[in-house]
Amino acid sequence: MVALVPAGFVTPAGAQLQEALTQQVAADNEAAQNQQELNGIRERTQDAQAREEQATAEAESLERFNRQLEEQVELQETELASIARQLVEIETTNREVQPLMQQMVDALDRFVQLDLPFLMGERTTRVEKLKNLMDRADVTISEKYRLILEAYQIELDYGQTFETYEGVLGSGDDRIVEFARLGRVSLMYRTLDGSETGYWDAQNKAWVADPSYGEAIEAAINVARGEGDDLLTVPVPPPQEVRS
Repeated sequence: MVALVPAGFVTPAGAQLQEALTQQVAADNEAAQNQQELNGIRERTQDAQAREEQATAEAESLERFNRQLEEQVELQETELASIARQLVEIETTNREVQPLMQQMVDALDRFVQLDLPFLMGERTTRVEKLKNLMDRADVTISEKYRLILEAYQIELDYGQTFETYEGVLGSGDDRIVEFARLGRVSLMYRTLDGSETGYWDAQNKAWVADPSYGEAIEAAINVARGEGDDLLTVPVPPPQEVRS
């Protein structure tokens, strides 16, 4: 049996319940609004922190690159000396020596592809000749080894020499430009009409137009022609400033 409550009639207990529900709904709405505002503050704080961390990482990346460049040359010299000692000190069959020399050629190929993109036609041609040489039975093991060491020595010398030359800019740009290379520290370019100068960004593997390199490449070209001082100042992109 169900008791019927006349319309418009609300018991005291029912009124209290209704009021409690109303208050709860209002409290829930306020809590949701507060949470939304808190989430907004948290997101803005996280964005600012992410930008700061990115700027710090970019600044540290340039320092790491400079150290890695020096270590790269040292490791190549150490590896060359180690391989040379192994080939000189041990007596082994041609079958055992051939894979070792093939590893040297492959390592040289990878190094050229990852290095600064200077004289790429000349350097890749040298590596391709070594690859073809490895399959020739009419060339002695000693001659193959001599030519491999010669190629390694040429690459090592690039890190201690300075030169200027004309060539294709590359990376999708077929303009003929003047290059200036200072060891493996800096590779700069200037268009033939002098309207654009820039450098190779080794970290991003791309050419970067930068007018601040104008004086440096002009001085480098003059030195190469015997018309300037032997001391060169090369600009280096600075790390980004970290702001709190």
